Amino acid sequence: MIWEDKGFLISKNKYNENSIIAEFYTYKFGKVTGILYGATSKKIKSYLQVGNKFHINFSNKNNSKLGYFKVEIDQITTPKYYDTKKKIFCIKYTFDIIKTLTVENQQNLKVFELIGNFFNILISDDWVKLYIYWELDFFKSIGYDISFQNYVSAKNVNDEKIYFVTTSSNKKIIPSFLIDKSLKPKNNIEIVFALKLVGDFLEKSILRPNNLGFPNTRNDFTNYFKE
Repeated sequence: MIWEDKGFLISKNKYNENSIIAEFYTYKFGKVTGILYGATSKKIKSYLQVGNKFHINFSNKNNSKLGYFKVEIDQITTPKYYDTKKKIFCIKYTFDIIKTLTVENQQNLKVFELIGNFFNILISDDWVKLYIYWELDFFKSIGYDISFQNYVSAKNVNDEKIYFVTTSSNKKIIPSFLIDKSLKPKNNIEIVFALKLVGDFLEKSILRPNNLGFPNTRNDFTNYFKE
């Protein structure tokens, strides 16, 4: 099988002295794994960063074995954020969870579109809020949807609408911006709590039923807002 496509690098691991095993998320074929020879050469190494977008040529003579990539850079994305730790932690987690939760050789145009939109989010002043929405959209695109609006009750306190969920043991306040997208997070405490709520959904509804571990990269990202 031989094909050409565009795709984002989602992971890379050393294969031998000069080569890596790379995973790309492509437009036509979804997640694809193969060997990239010469990946340690100066010509390729400088731009072979997770998150960057590439023109890809793929060939595989035997479907039972890994195929081979030849790539050219199409769009440099990740290096733009090397001086912003919060965004680098976000990028690392994002591509970690894409790698973990997507299916090999299965096209999903919504996921491909979301990856492209992800880098547009990072340039926004409201990028953290928009990223939380992005993550929920990503889960929905792979079949796991949650709408917090379906679970909350509301009351007015000092002319402000407060959203909450009542359980058998307590009442949990839900950050308002998760319900009303016109609102912004009030502070880092709200951001951390919103990330925790989404993380709980990820762990209990997606990872645990599929015997998958919780990614440390998400903890690194969330913990940065606690500092």
